[in-house]
Amino acid sequence: MYQTWHDLVFAHWPIAPDVMRTVIPPSVELDTYDGMAWIGIVPFRMSNVRPRYVPPLPGLSALPELNVRTYVRSRDPADPKPGVYFFSLDASKRLVVAAARLGFRLPYFHAAMSLRERQGVIDYCSVRIHRGAPPASFRGRYGPIDGIYHSQPGDLDHWLTERYCLYTTDRLGEVYRAEIHHPQWPLQPADAEITDNTMALAAGIDLPDTAPLLHFSRRNDVLVWPLTRVPAPG
Repeated sequence: MYQTWHDLVFAHWPIAPDVMRTVIPPSVELDTYDGMAWIGIVPFRMSNVRPRYVPPLPGLSALPELNVRTYVRSRDPADPKPGVYFFSLDASKRLVVAAARLGFRLPYFHAAMSLRERQGVIDYCSVRIHRGAPPASFRGRYGPIDGIYHSQPGDLDHWLTERYCLYTTDRLGEVYRAEIHHPQWPLQPADAEITDNTMALAAGIDLPDTAPLLHFSRRNDVLVWPLTRVPAPG
């Protein structure tokens, strides 16, 4: 898959590892930074969404998305690559949601979404309308407050954002991985006013009553490979 991501904010909160382990599958290993797990709520919009060798399809190749994620590794000691585990991915196109659920075994949900930029500030709204899914919503305004920089290996912002695969599981607990490639994120310090956020709660996680760690990125081009099964340890 080809995708271009625009107007993205990484909003992150620290979560106690013992709490996070209760809501991720036991077949993946929780990844932590200085002893803490992290949850990210990431609103953005996509363009140029298309499979390889297929041109962009009118009406389907550009849409908002909002994901809720944490950070894990494979339990395979021979290949414990760090990656992303998604609790949910909300998107505004019903057909895209259905295709992603089938093709990538990911918890995509249909949502009514809007995104508008005003003088460099993004107004973002998402309300989940997927039948049978836990209700979840997000409303907020966000934007950059300083210039572009690139994170350094070992720093928290690098650990949170420079992830090059995703993990997911099937109903039997089998683990699958999709490789992801993109240039290093051009990050900017950000500010946000979040007025409604039940995205983590829908996944069974209570956010701490603290301001999130925020990073903004204007654009990045992303490649996503098909899922492959990760062998069970031993």
